[in-house]
Order: sequence, then C-alpha cells, then structure tokens
Amino acid sequence: MAREMNFTRILIANRGEIALRIQRGCRKLGLETVAVFSEADRDAPFVAEADHAVCIGGAAPAESYLNVEAILEAARATGAGAVHPGYGFLSENAGFAAAIEAAGLVFIGPDADAIAMMGSKIEAKAAAEEAGVPVLPGYRGADQSDARLLDEAQALGVPLLVKASAGGGGRGMRLVTDLAEAPEAITSARAEAKGAFGDAAVFLERYAPRARHVEVQVLGDSHGNALHLGDRDCSLQRNHQKLIEEAPAADLPDAVRDDMRAAAVRLAQSIGYRSAGTVEYLYDPARGEYYFLEMNTRLQVEHPVTEAITGIDLVEWQLRIARGEALTLAQSDVQFNGHAIEVRIAAENPAENFRPETGEITLWAPPAGVRLDSGVAAGSIVGHHYDSMLAKLIIHAPDRAGAIRQAITAIDAFAVGGVGLNLSYQRALLNHPDFQAFRHHTSGLAELFPDGWAEPAPEAEDAGLAAMALHLHLTPAGASPWESLGSWRLTAPAGRPGAASYWTTSEDDPIRVTEAGAGLTATLPDGQSTTTEAGALTGDRLSGRIDGVPFSRVAHIERSGNCWRVHLQTSGGMRVTDLRVLEDQHLARASGGSGGADLLTAPMPGAVAEVRVAPGDRVAAGDTLVVLEAMKLLQSLPAPIAGVVTEIYCAPGDTVAGHAPLVKLDPEEET
Repeated sequence: MAREMNFTRILIANRGEIALRIQRGCRKLGLETVAVFSEADRDAPFVAEADHAVCIGGAAPAESYLNVEAILEAARATGAGAVHPGYGFLSENAGFAAAIEAAGLVFIGPDADAIAMMGSKIEAKAAAEEAGVPVLPGYRGADQSDARLLDEAQALGVPLLVKASAGGGGRGMRLVTDLAEAPEAITSARAEAKGAFGDAAVFLERYAPRARHVEVQVLGDSHGNALHLGDRDCSLQRNHQKLIEEAPAADLPDAVRDDMRAAAVRLAQSIGYRSAGTVEYLYDPARGEYYFLEMNTRLQVEHPVTEAITGIDLVEWQLRIARGEALTLAQSDVQFNGHAIEVRIAAENPAENFRPETGEITLWAPPAGVRLDSGVAAGSIVGHHYDSMLAKLIIHAPDRAGAIRQAITAIDAFAVGGVGLNLSYQRALLNHPDFQAFRHHTSGLAELFPDGWAEPAPEAEDAGLAAMALHLHLTPAGASPWESLGSWRLTAPAGRPGAASYWTTSEDDPIRVTEAGAGLTATLPDGQSTTTEAGALTGDRLSGRIDGVPFSRVAHIERSGNCWRVHLQTSGGMRVTDLRVLEDQHLARASGGSGGADLLTAPMPGAVAEVRVAPGDRVAAGDTLVVLEAMKLLQSLPAPIAGVVTEIYCAPGDTVAGHAPLVKLDPEEET
C-alpha cells in the first residue's frame, strides 16, 4: 500500500558529479541537501555546493562512502529525512537500503527486496523468465558442483560465458571457447566472485559474439504504475565498462524495439518496482533476437541521454516517487525528440593501457553551450582512491550524425591542464567509421584499433604554435630577451634577430623560434616552418594571424617535472606538447645516462596490491614485479631491465606516492 513520505532534507551518499547532479534535482523541488565526504574530498565542488556537509572518514571507500554506520550517523546529526545513494558504492546494496528504512529514513530507490532480487543474476533471470522476458540459454541452477557445471557446459556448447551471480562490471566473468578450458574458467570465476562480491556462485550462458548492449529506462511508483522512457545503446565498451552511450538505440528494428520496451515495463510491474531503474538486454543482430541481461536498480551513469530526448528529469521523479507521489505521466505522454550522446571523461591515458592519471587540475575550461555533468573544477585534486571518471559530456541534436559532429566539436574546445584525460581517445572513437556506421559491438573495441591506439602526432603547424606559445609565456611583452632564462641564444642587443630553442622530449634537434619585427617563425627540426604575425598570449589564449588569417586558440602552459607542458587547441582536438628550454635539456641529458634504469618506481600514486618477487630473484625485462591498484584498476609494473632483485621498498597494502621507489635490481651483465 502506498504511503506519503514527507522529507525536506536529503543526504546524498555519494560523491563527485553524481552528487552535484542530485543536488540540482533537490534544489528544483526546494529540498535541502547534505553532502557526506571523505578526507580526500574535503575541498571538492560537491561539498561546497551542499547546504550541509559532514566528513565521514578517510579517503579509502571502506572508511567513508561504504561506511554504513557513518552515513547513518551523519543523517541523524543533520536531521536528514531521506538518503539518495546515487550510483556505485552502496546504491545497489540491499542491506544498505534496509538499514536506511530501519533507521526511519526514506531510501530514494526501490525497496530492499527488489534490490536483492535483481542483484542476484540467477534470481533476476528467473524473475525475467516468469515475466515472459527472453533470457539467454544457459544454466542457473542451485547445484554448484564442478561435475554439474561441467555437464551443463558440455550440453550448452561453446562459446559460453561463466558469470558471477552477484557480479558486475565484468568481474567474475570468463569466456570459454574450448570446453577443455571450462574447469579453469569456473575455478577462476568463482575465486574472483568470492573476493569481489563475497559470493562464489556462478552461472553459465551462451555467448553471443558481435552482440549489442541495449537498455530500457523504466519508472515505477508505489501505486502500481510503470512506464518506459525509451531505450539507449551502450555497446561501445572496454572491459565491460561503457565509454560512449546514446539514446535512442540506433539501427534497431521497430518490432524488436517495441518488444524490448514492453518487456521492461512488464518486468518492472511483475516485481512491484518503485523508482527509476534500467532493464539491460543483449541484442544479437545476426539472429534478430534480444535477451535479458540484468536490471540496474538505481540511477544509471548514462541517464542524461534519456533526459535529453524526453525532457523528463529522472532525479526529480526519483524524489517525487520516494515521497509517495503517483506518476502523472501516461505512456502516451512520453515523447522522443532527436538523438543524444554521452561521452565519459576520465582521468586516464588510453595510449598507455589506460593508465590512471592523478594530480591537480590546473585548468578546467569546458565548452560552452552543451551539458556537462562534472565533479571537478580548476584546483581539484584527482587522487587514486576513486573511479577515474570525472565528468560526462552530453550532446543533444536532431539526429545521430549531428550529435556525433557536435560531440567532436565540443571535445575540440575542451581545455584541461594538470591531469591527462581520455578526450583524444573518445574523439577517435566518435570519428571512427565503424562507430559512425554502427558496426561496433560490445567486444569490438579491438576491431576499431587492431594495432592499438596512439595519441596522434601534432601537425607541423601545431607543434610550431606550441613552441611559440611557450616562447611568449617565457618572454612577456616588453621584456628584454636577456631576461628570458635559457631559451635565448642570439638576441637583438647583439645586433641579430632574437632566436630561441625549444627541445621536445623525444628529439635531439630543437624547434627554433625567431623574431622578425612583429612576427614569429617556428622552424621544426625537419625544416618545416610556421610564421605568425602579431602573435600574442593573453591568459590561456594564443592569437595572431597566419597568412593574413586571424586565429585564436586555447593555449595553457604549465610546468611539469623537468619540462614545460603546452596544452594547445587544434583542429584535431586538444594536443599536449612537452618542451624543454636550454637548462631543462642540459638537465635531461645529464640525468639520462646516470642510472635509474635499474630502479622500478611507481608511475602514479596508489596502493600496492601484490609484490611478486623477493630479494635474490632473477627476473627478465618485462616480468611483473609489483601490481599497483589505482582508481579501481590494477596496473602490472614490469621490470625495466633483466637482473637480480636486491632491494624491495614496499609491501602489499602500502600506499605509495608517484615516482616512489619500489624495487631495486642489480643489472644482469652482458656475456
């Protein structure tokens, strides 16, 4: 039976961009917000934006955002009447939802029973079957013995997947293409599932190659009403983590689309679902069939694309449903307009196996005129404790082609300094002909870049402009070139035009910048040159004329280690160029051969997950010595050279700083 719940203050049990997004939804309804934060997030934007804020523990999630008692105490102390879990952390934890209700508070989401049922992949698929929703052929029985699982694998045939019942994000999942691999796949999936989710139960299902990931957004209230808000496609994934999402799902037969949507509503009604939820499917284009994957009992990361094409605020409806209100929308009231794309912006380096990036954001200049759900700003510190996603860029256009074009334009205008992002990689995905023609699928990322992806080299003009920007930064207007340390070689006071040398980190020959009147010329080592008239650097913007045509580009310059880092806006997106002046180049050359190759250091701050060697061990170059965990990712750190381990400076569980020494090697002598 529906009941009316009155609350005026909401605690948001989350952080970053989703906390800010929920705060916007609360303000829309005149509700106060309480931010809970860890010590690492004390100065984060979501804390400053809240009406009330409480520190609930240390940086590690287990000490703060996963600390149920600390969250409950913060709710009691601030007089919050409801708790919104956001996504991730405790958002799909049935025990947390039950604890909120037991404390006399309102959980903004479905009830604990629905969360528990959909949280078990086995129970969820059983509920889907009962509601008449197609599921993949497979085995989901209670008998978890090796013999039964192997018999079922034999009957199912390959390819098949072994999946954790309580899993998510690809954890506890193994692909089996040869039945001889099944025993090991079952054993390793169980072990990972137990470690990640505390539940070793697994199930088997048929693997559909070249399938797409399509999901349907549903809303249900406590009065028995349910409806859908259309579908989304989230097929572009890396390690089962979504990269780009869009709505509606393109290139989907109308009959399949209509059936998917109706099945999602049917499932929501059959379990008495309340709040926003997402029914996820695997669509097999080769068979023209779709299958139930799971139901996410929370707000999705990609919810903004649904909001864009429907004009319906999902957070607002979560809050209204939690207050006991009935849906005022009929299915016929939901209209779909245009196409929306969401690009996840993460602090990682895709060119180096998606290595997480950490540090202080020195520049945060997003494009104007588009929606950006962000959790950071200039001055924010990006640490290693949390997920690497910092923001989401959401584009809405009349059609898919227009949305792609606008997304690329927005990325090209996005200027960030201090911390590397995945923007160039996302731009490459949007530009890829397979994505534009909708030939991609959930496991097809390797097909898009079969030789791996590398950051595009800057065009000659862009490299020259980067050197000019640094030149102008180091020699402010009106200053004597003799006051510019290091870069000036021959100058006007000596009776010759000013000339400066800037070395890239990968070349011995410098880029030469020369002055002639009001003009600057940058000459690259290969002889190509670019001349700019009336060049000027004002703030973070480089301007001037090239061949008489005016230009103005973002050019952010910062000191990074023993070089200068220039972030330049180009026609191919933001490009980062590292340059050295004379003193930096001397320093680099002096230190380049002075040792250090025998020392493994941490490429970023993180926690030591494993140390795989001991003093006295002989290792080959490339052998994994240490496994580092940062931003929920495990990084295997290889031996830089062959040799014998002489010193180990870390142990599992240690938190280490970037560039901290980890393992010392005695180089193996050449014979």
